[in-house]
Amino acid sequence: MEQGRKGVVPLFPDTPGEKGVRPLFAIALYALAFRVFSALLAFYANVVFPLYQPEQFTMSGTTSPFWDAFARYDSGWYFDIARNGYRYVAGGRGNIAFFPVYPLLMRYVGRAFGLGSGDVYLGGIVVSWVAFVLAMVVMFSLARLDLPRRRAERAVLLTAIFPFAFFYGVVYTEAVFLLFTVASFYCFRTRRWVLGGVCGGLATATRVNGVLMLPSLAWIAWRSAEPTARDRALAIGGLLLVPCGIGAYSLYIYHLSGNPLEWAATISRWGYYPGSAPTAGVTRLAYRLLTHPYAYLAGDRLAPYDALNGLTALLFVVAVPFVWWRCGAAYGWFMAANLWLPLSAGQYEGLGRYCAVLFPFFIWLGSLRSRAVLRAALVLSAMLYTLCLALFTTIHPLF
Repeated sequence: MEQGRKGVVPLFPDTPGEKGVRPLFAIALYALAFRVFSALLAFYANVVFPLYQPEQFTMSGTTSPFWDAFARYDSGWYFDIARNGYRYVAGGRGNIAFFPVYPLLMRYVGRAFGLGSGDVYLGGIVVSWVAFVLAMVVMFSLARLDLPRRRAERAVLLTAIFPFAFFYGVVYTEAVFLLFTVASFYCFRTRRWVLGGVCGGLATATRVNGVLMLPSLAWIAWRSAEPTARDRALAIGGLLLVPCGIGAYSLYIYHLSGNPLEWAATISRWGYYPGSAPTAGVTRLAYRLLTHPYAYLAGDRLAPYDALNGLTALLFVVAVPFVWWRCGAAYGWFMAANLWLPLSAGQYEGLGRYCAVLFPFFIWLGSLRSRAVLRAALVLSAMLYTLCLALFTTIHPLF
């Protein structure tokens, strides 16, 4: 799958009748249907199982077993930004730790429904669902650069039913971030440099780790740009656009607080301190699960959730060299960089959803020829997807 200087060099050639808009339309339709099914499944879990803890907030002020399943934990922070804007809290856990693209989309889409709090949350749901559908379409198109149609479809399916992929359908940033990320990579792979830079810039203004795609995009540009002054200039211009998202947000935070990196300081007040040994946390988890799994899982309140997050991250770490070898340096580096950042913070919290947006893993997994591996991956993913969705819906500490 490595990109050559003259453009994309696919592993498999196209076959007649596999191109066109019909496969893309089918992907979009199935993605939307899957979101509807997941919403009904979350509603059922919310009705059948007791809540692990009281609701921190509701969508419209009164409890709704269907609608409240979309809004848990960080959803309240995005609602606050969408409704009231950013506020600087000196030395505190302010909302500037959350980047602006998603809550701004949530605000303006929500206004189409009304001015109530439920309308703002509904705007977030619409943004997440639309972004998910579009992300699956672009993901298919990106995978098709290297894979035949059926294996590209597998990559999309594996992305959609990944155990933590339920975050794509709730009021969280995952769907929007995935959309802009895969769109940026697709545009760079197909030498649409400026559009790719714009998408990359939007990704860096959606999540802080978006900027970690820059080395991978630079590698693609170096390998794929035509040896002409114009194409190289456009490639460089596209790359320069990528950090503009996080740069613009930092400039805004400077005017708000006097420190352009205050958002980073605020994140650290949530207990995230990147820079330590990235293997320490997953090694500690593996040791506990190997030496005394029952005592650990049954005796520690957070152990079941840490295990889900930590083992997911461990699986992705193990997969990095395989992705690198099969899919190329750009994809391998993207995974490695985006795993290093959260793992070096030493926490298990959020690792599963951070892995959910690491699209090269799913392209690699979809490219495998073994039907037994594929079936095992699909069955295990579907089982864990249902479990994780139910845990999140009933307000267990899985966020």
